[in-house]
Amino acid sequence: MPGGRLTGQDRQHIATWLVEGHGYAEIGRRLGRPASTIMREVTRNGGPDDYGADRAHEATRHRARRHKQAQPPPPPVPDSGHGRDPQAVQDFTESFTELLMQQGMARMVARVMACLYITDSGSLTAAELVQRLRVSPASVSHAVTYLEQQGLLSRERVPGGRRERYVIDDGIWVRSIVAAVEVNQALVAASQRGSEILGAATPAGARFESSAELLLLVSEALRQAIEQWRQSPAAWNASSPE
Repeated sequence: MPGGRLTGQDRQHIATWLVEGHGYAEIGRRLGRPASTIMREVTRNGGPDDYGADRAHEATRHRARRHKQAQPPPPPVPDSGHGRDPQAVQDFTESFTELLMQQGMARMVARVMACLYITDSGSLTAAELVQRLRVSPASVSHAVTYLEQQGLLSRERVPGGRRERYVIDDGIWVRSIVAAVEVNQALVAASQRGSEILGAATPAGARFESSAELLLLVSEALRQAIEQWRQSPAAWNASSPE
C-alpha cells in the first residue's frame, strides 16, 4: 500500500520501469511514493544498471532480520497518566519515524525528532534520548546538532544543573515552512532572471517565466496559510502555557 513498505510487486515494477528508462520521480509517482524512497531503494540494491527485484527483496528481508536481532525494539513510551495504550504509542512512533524518513531525513535524525515530538513536554535530555532509543550518546549528539541547524529544535539549560534539554515546540512547522518560502523565493528570482536572459519569447525563456509564476503562487499560498494559522485558536493554544 502507498506509504508502507515496498512489496515484491513494487520492486518488480521498479525493475521494469528502470529498464524502460524512467527516472526516480516518475517511478515514485506511479507507485505513490516519494522519489527519495525509490532512489534509496535502487541505490542500496545495485544501482539503476544492476537493480534486480528478487535480489533487492531478499536483501531487504535479510537486513530487516539482522536489524531485528541486533537492535531490539525500544521500550514503549511511558503512559504519563493519560490512559494511552503504550503499544499503540510505540507503533505510531515507528510509523511517524518512517514518514519523516520518506521526507528525506536520515534514520537517526527522524528517530530523535519523533521521540521528542510525541512527548507531552516536547523536551528530553540527551541521557533520556539515549535510554529511550537505545543508541549511543554520539548518535544522539549528531542528530540533535542537525535538527538544531535546521531550526527544528532548541537547547535549554536545566535549572540548577549542567544538563541541557532538547526542545521541540509547536512552531517547528511554521519555521520549516518559512524556510521553504525563502528557498522558493530564491528559485523565483533565478527563474525570472533566466527568463530575462533567455528571452521570454523563446521556449526556454517561457519555461522559466512559467516556473516563476507558479513558484510565486506557491510562496503566496504558504504565507497566507501561516498567517491564517497564527490567527487561529490552535495557534493561540500552542503559544499559551498549560
